Amino acid sequence: MLAMIAPYRRHTMTMQTAYITHPLCLKHDMGAYHPESPARIHAIEDQLIAAGLMDYLQRHDAPEATREQLLRVHDAGYIDSIEASVPQRGIVQLDGDTALNPFSYRAALHAAGAVVLGVDMVMAGKAGNVFCNIRPPGHHAEHARAMGFCIFNNVAVGAAHALAQHGLRRVAIADFDVHHGNGTENIFHDEPRVMLCSTFQHPFYPYCGADSGNDHIINVPLAAGTSGEEFRVAVTQHWLPALERFQPELLLISAGFDAHRDDDMAMLRLTEPDYAWVTETLKRIAEKYAHGRIVSVLEGGYELHALGRSALAHLKALM
Repeated sequence: MLAMIAPYRRHTMTMQTAYITHPLCLKHDMGAYHPESPARIHAIEDQLIAAGLMDYLQRHDAPEATREQLLRVHDAGYIDSIEASVPQRGIVQLDGDTALNPFSYRAALHAAGAVVLGVDMVMAGKAGNVFCNIRPPGHHAEHARAMGFCIFNNVAVGAAHALAQHGLRRVAIADFDVHHGNGTENIFHDEPRVMLCSTFQHPFYPYCGADSGNDHIINVPLAAGTSGEEFRVAVTQHWLPALERFQPELLLISAGFDAHRDDDMAMLRLTEPDYAWVTETLKRIAEKYAHGRIVSVLEGGYELHALGRSALAHLKALM
């Protein structure tokens, strides 16, 4: 009897949702009033604990991304300049929105490394899917430029790793952050093995994306005030036909929750059921073409209560 139970237990454990983070992600701090704060990670974890879900997640500390992994998507000189800019104390600004403190460089390495580990886990069947609760976020970071709170493009590092290390031919990234993932588009605009599907408020920061798509970059600009129902129509009409055509072997999610109606960083009107719906919709695509393999990566979301509730809805749908 025990011999029959043990393999079943091993199988069910491997299909858990994995949760990847790192303590250094809490040490990256751009100042007391900066909206991209360490409290964001706590807001999500508090909701998971209160809902009793944390005990059902495989929990892992993120490794640091290697230089080789970063170089697949970032310029060598850019990586060196970030490392050289780290202050011994205080804060150094990279641009008007993005800053480094003494812990930021290593936090960014762990944030990118989390996505690499997540890709490795789903490809090896060690998890059904993965959520990376990490910061700094990444989808604004271009090939050779930090911007919009982002230092390294975490989801791009993971996608490039999947192509190079696992030999995949079709990797999709779904980005429902309220801001366009300009960095991800910048990196993969001429890489047809990676499809980016992005919804975002427009015109709005970073003031691009509305007319720069191609066959594998599916940009869907949304007007200020767009409701959850209208968001669902946009995903159904634009993302889903493209993803069905592409048939991804792995699905990555740039999971920004700043399109929530309570988040005053922007002016879309999504709610928790919308995040659950888009997650369930993407899961069906992943189950159809990618053996269910999803790695979700935290991007934006700055109203802490809305962030926690939205991430909880997202995790429940993943689980």
